[in-house]
Amino acid sequence: MSELWSALVISLRVSLLATLATTLIAVPLAYNLARRRFAGRTVVETLLTLPLVLPPTVVGYLLILFFGVRGPGGWVLSHLFGVRLIFSEAGAVVAATVVSLPLLFLPAKAAFAGVDLELEEVARLMGANRWEIFWHVSLPLARRGIASGLLLAFARALGEFGATVMVLGDISGHRTLPISIYNDFLSGEARAAFPAVILLCITSLLVIWFYNKSSAH
Repeated sequence: MSELWSALVISLRVSLLATLATTLIAVPLAYNLARRRFAGRTVVETLLTLPLVLPPTVVGYLLILFFGVRGPGGWVLSHLFGVRLIFSEAGAVVAATVVSLPLLFLPAKAAFAGVDLELEEVARLMGANRWEIFWHVSLPLARRGIASGLLLAFARALGEFGATVMVLGDISGHRTLPISIYNDFLSGEARAAFPAVILLCITSLLVIWFYNKSSAH
């Protein structure tokens, strides 16, 4: 039981931090890409949504190549900041962020694109700067689409397995709920995974319920 609660705490911590990171990255990008036209815009959007169609293990493999000891990102983090992402909880947060980002980026971009430009122009004529327009006009009007994306991103981060198990590893005391379930199955103790399965199912049902409720209004 202690292993279950440890996995639950780690899963919640990783998914909440990943959702926060996803919000800080996806929402500004969605706003700018919904409003600006520039060379290479399609390439940027393609790269942002690519994790949605790539197998999670491929995402994990690419993260290991980049943030591993011999990777460029790993070298910079290790030599300049003394940080190692691979086989750490921080790495799990990065993996969950990458795979969940498209699920917030796409609805947020659609929500910002649906905001009437005339309202932003009126605010600009009244002296509002770009930040004030974003914070007081665009963001409130796009809040429902963003909220829906946040729920989906959180659910995706909570249920992430493939990329996370490659970056975090399968180490006792450092497992997320999906990794714990997989470990119990491999060890021939499938019944031991039942409580973790129930927890994930209940959480997913609640997220879907809130998502459907927010989308209906």
